[in-house]
Amino acid sequence: MVVGRLRSGWAVMGDTQFLPGYCVLMSDAPGADHLSDLDRPARAEFLADMGLLGEAISAACNGLDPSFRRLNYEILGNTDHYLHAHLFPRYGWEPDELLEGPVWRYPRDRWTSPRDAYSEENEPLREAITAELARVGADAYGLG
Repeated sequence: MVVGRLRSGWAVMGDTQFLPGYCVLMSDAPGADHLSDLDRPARAEFLADMGLLGEAISAACNGLDPSFRRLNYEILGNTDHYLHAHLFPRYGWEPDELLEGPVWRYPRDRWTSPRDAYSEENEPLREAITAELARVGADAYGLG
């Protein structure tokens, strides 16, 4: 489920994929629970990496599904006590009553259902995000 290594941590596919392309950026800073636990340079690096991952997800999702609309970025920290960011693609095919609000309004079964769990079916999208992440990372880090 690994998408790639960034300067501030690891990008991985989310456990659930009812919104295809959902990823999580997990900080590798020891003991970091909140964004403010990082010093300012590390904080800027984490946020820049979150932006790079978002750019990669957007490009990959847009390339595979023309109804891709936008990306939601969220740093919550309410349940898992380590610094991580959720990146949720949003699509035009989502139900109207859920499209305008946060993804957390989706019914609980969508988060835990085996039919929505990450599976081999999601591999082409993971590979596309990985390729885009390599491209945008190379551009951003001056490696391209």
